[in-house]
This record gives sequence, C-alpha cells and structure tokens, in this order.
Amino acid sequence: MSGILRRLLLRLAEAGVFQPVWTERIGEEWRRNACRIWDIPPEVMAEFWADMNARFPAAMESDTQVYEASLRYSDPKDFHVIAAGLARRARCGLPQTPTVQVLTWNLKDFNRSELRRQGLDVYNPDRMLVQWWQAGSENMLDAIAQIPADYVALGREPEPLTATLHRERLYGLKNLVARQ
Repeated sequence: MSGILRRLLLRLAEAGVFQPVWTERIGEEWRRNACRIWDIPPEVMAEFWADMNARFPAAMESDTQVYEASLRYSDPKDFHVIAAGLARRARCGLPQTPTVQVLTWNLKDFNRSELRRQGLDVYNPDRMLVQWWQAGSENMLDAIAQIPADYVALGREPEPLTATLHRERLYGLKNLVARQ
C-alpha cells in the first residue's frame, strides 16, 4: 500500500477504528514491493517497519503455518495473508463470523467463499474506508484531514485532498469527502 494509504490506516488504527494484523512475511513482502514500486531505499522501509511494530506491538502474528494448511481456493502466494487473520481470530477467541477482514487491492487472489467459511472477509481499502465513514467514526474525519500533510511530507507539491484521494484510487472516500 502506498505511503498515503499506509499512514491513513495506521492513524485509524491508533484511533481505535480497527486493529492491524501482520506477520514478518507480510512485512518482508511489503518492504520489498515498496522499494521496487516507489523506489524507496531498503533502510527507509526497515525504519518504517520497525516504527509500525513499535507502535503496534500486538499486531504481529506468528505460528501461522497451521492455518495455511487448511486453505485451497485462494492464490497460494497469499495463503500467508489469510493465515495471519485466522491466527488472530483464534488467538483472540473471536467468533466464526467475519469479524476479521483482509484489506487488499489484490481481491482476485482471495476466494471469498473460502474466506467466509473460515470466518473472514476481504475488502479493498476504499470499500473498507467508506464503511468506516458510514459507521460514523469521528476519527475518520481527523485522520483524513491529515492526508494533505502526508502528501507534502512525502516530498510532493500540495494539492487538494480530493485529488490525492483520486490518485490513491479511494474514489468512494473521495466522493464522501467532497459531499462533506
């Protein structure tokens, strides 16, 4: 996920809108892809990852391989992502209802039926952000209001919030913000 979306999601997690979950493997994949896609030096990504883990020590899941063994229909390269959610649900004693959501732009690799049978659901970030907005979270407005500063902090020229949301493919959120 981009620097803008990552910062927004982490602010929402700090505000209690949701609880993030990841594994070291997810972190390795994210860091590798971010370095390649956005040309960010590996040491910078390592600092981001260390900061994320310091801010959210309970987010890290381990011992997820047993959960990967039960998966069949999603893309095997993404089993580790699903397994992280399953491990969290089991560790926290959450019910077998979709209380754990996988958040990804890569929806095609996740079999919705398989996830539902496992008590998970999958959303693209825009859809999830729209749902949180519609749930009436005051924290959403505060977190979204900081996006222009995030954009500038990433070394870009200031632009309207709706332009940044559009670039980030957060079209539903952009429409809600524009109506605000």
